[in-house]
Amino acid sequence: MYLRRRARTFFAGLAVTAVLAGTAGTAAAADSTPGPGPTGDGAQALCKRVPKLDRRIERALKRLDAGVARRGSVARLEQRVDNAKKAGHTQIATYLQDRLNLRKSLVTNLKQRQKDLVAVSAWCKDNGMGKAAGNGGAKAAG
Repeated sequence: MYLRRRARTFFAGLAVTAVLAGTAGTAAAADSTPGPGPTGDGAQALCKRVPKLDRRIERALKRLDAGVARRGSVARLEQRVDNAKKAGHTQIATYLQDRLNLRKSLVTNLKQRQKDLVAVSAWCKDNGMGKAAGNGGAKAAG
């Protein structure tokens, strides 16, 4: 009796899986046709987010440039790399050094984004917060 119930449950589950796989396959095939794509460059939405993005970049740079006591700072990770080297943990030191290299490049990247965001902010002020670019950004900036 027990084996029959397990077999029945197994085959019922198998049937449900087959049905679901069939409908998922057709749904995936129906959704695979590409849509029209973006109609504009998203200038209005970006102009709206500029203050929030600026605060976020500033906060990240502040954390990265902080001292050894601050988690997430470059200085703290440098100290950890030095500690691992002094302790003779070469694998740990290598891993941490790779993270440190990435974190230093992140600082450079964020500073560049900050400069770009200043230019975007100026563009937004000159173009009515992106509302003038509603036709796909065809209006020349500047």
